[in-house]
Amino acid sequence: MLSGLETLQPLTLILIILAGFAAGWVDAVVGGGGLIQLPVMLMVPGISPVQALATNKMGSIFGTTTSAITYYRRVKPDLKTAVPMALVALVGSFAGASLAANLPSSVFKPIIVVALIAVALFTALKPQLGELTSLRHTGQRHYLTACLIGAAIGFYDGLIGPGTGSFLVIALVTAMGYAFMEASAKAKIVNMATNAGALLFFLPHGSLLWGLGLVLGAANMTGGYLGARTAVSKGSRFIRVVFLLVVAALIIKLGYDVWNENFRH
Repeated sequence: MLSGLETLQPLTLILIILAGFAAGWVDAVVGGGGLIQLPVMLMVPGISPVQALATNKMGSIFGTTTSAITYYRRVKPDLKTAVPMALVALVGSFAGASLAANLPSSVFKPIIVVALIAVALFTALKPQLGELTSLRHTGQRHYLTACLIGAAIGFYDGLIGPGTGSFLVIALVTAMGYAFMEASAKAKIVNMATNAGALLFFLPHGSLLWGLGLVLGAANMTGGYLGARTAVSKGSRFIRVVFLLVVAALIIKLGYDVWNENFRH
């Protein structure tokens, strides 16, 4: 069983712990913690990309589970919507992870950058968006919309990953009419399932570094717990501001990737 801790220098281990904590905090508030955590994992000497991805997912599931429980205790999100959405997202994430080796993420990144820019502008220009819950749909249409969102974003998480929590939040706010607080609470439950779906794919391949994953998970849990408590105490306006900052970071990161993959020679 691979640990991943045997050859780590103390400074590298400290950097991983700090990245895990920061990622857990950001993920708990609005999603997007992978922007911090995954690049640090990819810099670890001797680690392959698939080991970094698998271990990153293991760390993340600790954080999303902790923040989901914290949100549930304090916000009491509607599980009738969140649970079926999460189950569909788990299947979507497994499917995305299984295709990740065959479909290059460079195909999707330009589309995602354009979508993120549209999301950022839409959120910034509508300051009242997500302050209060005002559901767009009722009955079966409500649950069908939730499951479609879960399937699409779950597939995205398994295939590419960065910003999954942020996409979940904005979809729940814009397409379904939830306030940012309620949307974040549901997003954590669904994000926990997408992490589990990707992990189910990675586990049989033996690419998980268990020791490193547990260290990352502990840091992620701490950050997730504090982040969820901060978000609940600060409210939807605070979540909206952090959301815009994370989306801006996503646009820069993915935009840079697109530039490197398509325009640099």
